Amino acid sequence: MEIVFATQNPHKLEEISALLGEGFHLMGLNELDIHEDIPEDHLTLQENASQKAWYIYDRTGLSCFADDTGLEVDALHGAPGVFSARYSRMGHPTFPHMEAAEGNIRKLLMELKGKKERSARFRTVIALVLEGKEYQFEGVIEGWITESASGAMGFGYDPVFRPQGHALTFAEMDLELKNKISHRAKAVQQLVQMLRGM
Repeated sequence: MEIVFATQNPHKLEEISALLGEGFHLMGLNELDIHEDIPEDHLTLQENASQKAWYIYDRTGLSCFADDTGLEVDALHGAPGVFSARYSRMGHPTFPHMEAAEGNIRKLLMELKGKKERSARFRTVIALVLEGKEYQFEGVIEGWITESASGAMGFGYDPVFRPQGHALTFAEMDLELKNKISHRAKAVQQLVQMLRGM
């Protein structure tokens, strides 16, 4: 089955390709020569995932899914949440010279400096558009924010997020372990279950 994942992020594509397994040809936006920024200007993960999926479906006519992920930190009242990807660029950029991921982590750790309450969760929402109809799936994993970055695997906030029940951050885990427990894995498992059941 051919299906488009509305992302230009090779790390996300690799993660989800591994989860989908055989029987699916997963295409990213680069493979389709789509390089512009996809609109995601809503205030919820659900709305952003839906907007991205429909944007690509309307353009290509191919079955498509998109995800939106947020890191919700309790001590920051749920921030950065839906703004996770551009957290360090909001307001007055704190680390304008850094790559987005590095700047986001530095800003997060700065905001949490001296705080004992560091509980957080990753939440992923996937919107699938299949033959003109939309379906949504959600995955959540609880954990906490470490006091410093650790690990070279993964991407985004992975170096500072340690999931409950584990001694490693996401960035210290190999892909196989992360794919068993992550928020994205939980949402994708629901997606795969539906696609394989068709």
